Amino acid sequence: MTPNVRKSLHPCIVAIMQESEMPNTDHTPAPLATIGWTSFFEDQIAPDEGHLLRLRIATVHRSRMTAQSSLGPIKPSLPVGTKTTEFAVGDWILAAPETHEVVRRLDRHALLQRKTEGAHVPQLIAANVDTLFIVTSCNDDFNPARLERYLALANEAGTRPVIVLSKADKTADTSPYTTEAAALQRGLDVVTLNATDRSAANVLAPWCGVGQTVALVGSSGVGKSTLLNTLAAKSPEDAQATGAIREGDAKGRHTTTSRSLHTISGGGWVIDTPGIRTLHVSNVATGLDVLFAEITELAPTCKFRDCTHAHEPGCAIQRAVSAGDLDPARLDRWRKLVEENQENTPVMTGARGNKSAPSWKKRR
Repeated sequence: MTPNVRKSLHPCIVAIMQESEMPNTDHTPAPLATIGWTSFFEDQIAPDEGHLLRLRIATVHRSRMTAQSSLGPIKPSLPVGTKTTEFAVGDWILAAPETHEVVRRLDRHALLQRKTEGAHVPQLIAANVDTLFIVTSCNDDFNPARLERYLALANEAGTRPVIVLSKADKTADTSPYTTEAAALQRGLDVVTLNATDRSAANVLAPWCGVGQTVALVGSSGVGKSTLLNTLAAKSPEDAQATGAIREGDAKGRHTTTSRSLHTISGGGWVIDTPGIRTLHVSNVATGLDVLFAEITELAPTCKFRDCTHAHEPGCAIQRAVSAGDLDPARLDRWRKLVEENQENTPVMTGARGNKSAPSWKKRR
């Protein structure tokens, strides 16, 4: 293409062309790769969509969204009839270069979502997250049952979970917390840190490289906003607001009220989320199987195929409990989550090819 023809093109088109001309071993434009763009998304681009802007959703509000691009921050506009609730922070979208109007959302490689009481559809938490930092603190907030819910959520989404034990500087010995957390799932990574110390960024660096996306979840008051400020090396004037906790029960107030995408000083991206008081499980059967692998692997060896693992003779799971190989409290939590998941997961009904799900109301 001659220089004169190039000069006549819109600046957005020129920027995209310049990206495509940059040498890159995996055929991913380098600027987009730093935002999290991979071949998974590139393979979804149709031949006639090459001119469209690739944007990553940074914030989602009631009536508007903001996005990151290789050109900098952009405010995409929505077509008539499209709602912001259809998008999650971390989504990739294609938009028109001239108007920035959204053309379509690309498929996600991971989606964190949760059921909320009374809602007909799940609430979107974050999309295209590589690693989920499940933050809890070394105090009364530490709750294995709650952590298991987050782990099931991450497993089902296809996101790697990491337990982050904060406030390590507030306890003389963190080993009991580390040991109990590591036992919740096979191969689970568990780290301890002081969220206010710059060394916290080094502890989490293995998951925060260039182009990687992490998300922070956990209860209010465990230090998520403080950790975000540390990871992003935010100045005092740009820092996320943080709040104190009640020392009596280690509970905190919500200081983060919306989800947002932030750059990490190491080159990755972090999605902050509001504290979650209650996390209901639904549509996480696979996630529970991964979480409770020691139970789900034993179940098929029971004498009876329809064994309830409660009192039947020849139950392999009850035999493991009696032998001390399986914690009965762990079994109780597994049973509770499986039952809750079955109750909250809609059953697809209707003729083949025209199935639909009922509302999220509890079945009586």
